[in-house]
Amino acid sequence: MMRVVIQGDGIAAHCCAHLLGTAGLRVAMERGGRPRLPAIMLSETTQNLFKDVFKRKDLFRGQPRIRKRVVAWGPNSKPLTFDHAAVVISEEFLVETIRKNLSLDDRHETTEPDWTIVSSRQPAGSVEQRFGARLATAARVNLKNGADSTACWIESLEEGWLFLIPSAPGSAWLLSVGGGALLEPSRMIADQIEGVSGPGGEFPAHPRIAWPLCGTGWLACGTAALAFDPLCGDGTGYAMREAILASAVVRAVAKGDSADELLAHYEARLLAGFRRHLAACRQFYQSGRAGPWWDAELESLNRGMEWCENNIRTRGELRHRLVGFELQALG
Repeated sequence: MMRVVIQGDGIAAHCCAHLLGTAGLRVAMERGGRPRLPAIMLSETTQNLFKDVFKRKDLFRGQPRIRKRVVAWGPNSKPLTFDHAAVVISEEFLVETIRKNLSLDDRHETTEPDWTIVSSRQPAGSVEQRFGARLATAARVNLKNGADSTACWIESLEEGWLFLIPSAPGSAWLLSVGGGALLEPSRMIADQIEGVSGPGGEFPAHPRIAWPLCGTGWLACGTAALAFDPLCGDGTGYAMREAILASAVVRAVAKGDSADELLAHYEARLLAGFRRHLAACRQFYQSGRAGPWWDAELESLNRGMEWCENNIRTRGELRHRLVGFELQALG
């Protein structure tokens, strides 16, 4: 029986472990120690994906709901309100919930696994390609009386942007991306906040990709493979789709399909997804605001698009397709 070791214990790692375990493979997990995100916002599409993978229709019952999105984007823009359908949940709670029903192989092994899925840190031998330099800080804040706890707010400023996500009645998480004291010049989000109630943490917010993404007996998945700008949202959804494809590759290899062809398919699909993310980011940064900060980040996105195009040209035709949770050979 094929044995798989998953390095990491985030959402992508648990998704891989579940899909591989239910397929009858021996799966072990090595904890990665990455700090959990205090709050993640999941779209309706990603919620349904979780329910399909883990067969849990009650997974998000009782979690705070976001029902509208208020956006002030671009110089002198007026706030616009859009319908939205999302839940806000802590990564720690979500991971512990989906971990409960996993069947893991806890036996000590001295031999190398048949496959290794790296999901928590940059794989050995890969080089991280970075397209931007923007950093983000996250801080817990108190909302003013009367602030709508079912709405999230997004606002562009001269040197960055703000994203306010309510996490409970009267409180929210404020994400600040860029330089300087962004809350002071805010025209919209500052009016929703009473004050900061907890210390903030800093983390990279620019798109990144490990290259190569896979090799003989291993592949990268989740944050070890791709990291996204939080502006476009639903990085968790990307991680889930990567995990579904990664587990499908390993299962297909276990059935005797060509590992080289499957890894080529995996790398091509992730590369195409990363290019789509950069293209979406570029649209937002082109319309956000004019100025040195925006221009520098936009140039980095353009460089990333060129890097993707150069690597995509070397890809051959895809010879597999994903049907449900399985990869099938074309022809």
